[in-house]
Amino acid sequence: MNLTVSVVIPAYNSGGYLARTLDSVIAQSRPADEIIVIDDGSTDETGEVAAKYGDQIKYIYQENAGAAAARNTGIENASGEWIAFLDGDDEWLEDYLKEQTDLLKCNSDLVWCAGNFYNCDCVNNHSKRLQDPGKGKELLAGGDFFDDYFQAYINAAAGWTGSMIIKRSVLKEAGMFTKGQPMANDIDMWWRVAYRYPKIGYNPKPLVIYHSHIENSISKKHKSPDILSDLIKKHLDIARSLGACEIFIPCAGHMIKYWNYVYLFDERVSSIRKINKRFSDILNFRYRFIMGLLTICPGLTSLMKPVIDRLSGRIGIRR
Repeated sequence: MNLTVSVVIPAYNSGGYLARTLDSVIAQSRPADEIIVIDDGSTDETGEVAAKYGDQIKYIYQENAGAAAARNTGIENASGEWIAFLDGDDEWLEDYLKEQTDLLKCNSDLVWCAGNFYNCDCVNNHSKRLQDPGKGKELLAGGDFFDDYFQAYINAAAGWTGSMIIKRSVLKEAGMFTKGQPMANDIDMWWRVAYRYPKIGYNPKPLVIYHSHIENSISKKHKSPDILSDLIKKHLDIARSLGACEIFIPCAGHMIKYWNYVYLFDERVSSIRKINKRFSDILNFRYRFIMGLLTICPGLTSLMKPVIDRLSGRIGIRR
């Protein structure tokens, strides 16, 4: 089984990091068949850095339109049957493409696969794996894939965009990335794919590095509660229309709880009550009551964060 893989790299003002990203792709033990850099209207030296790689890459410049549009441009210009995604400030370890394509070759019915990764706040010398590899192997129970993407998502075993390889035809079938959606356009895409193809390959070994400290990257600068809330509402409607509520609602609840917990300790705390009211049909009364209490006095809640962190799982406010 011969796989052709095009690597799609959206980049926005990534001049300081793009060389690291491209070097990590070029150094793969299993070479990419094509590397496409989409410069999404950068105003720094992104274009100059890309030019140094000559015909090793395909460089495309477009006016600034966001991560979704940049990824779509890459997909439309790709020649490979499979698309591997990586942002212009992140990187792969050298065996990433080999291990992921080997997984796909061993499971010819799969149309996509993901993998574990390192979340690196490298400026502060802090790095952690999304999931313990042993836990990932346990969840897989000796296999290479999960039957249900949404359940894998809940268990932190659905990877991340930089660890995703998917058939180009499937991306087109699912409708491509939603332009103009500044936050979670990748999650929106994977959910739309998962309704059609719930089975997803997964590699528990972390082979990708997500650089979380970069503030102005193409896909990391929008964290609005309203955007997240609208995304979940959109997919609840889709799930109901497809009769997929049973598999999607637990995932939606998991995501709401995760982000509500983040909002609880910053200036977005005022959004929690609004979100909980909007999704009262999928969040139980006990959870909404406890979160309501914790939002009465945000200053005190922030001071109590260490205690709340320890108790969060026990009282059911964090998944």
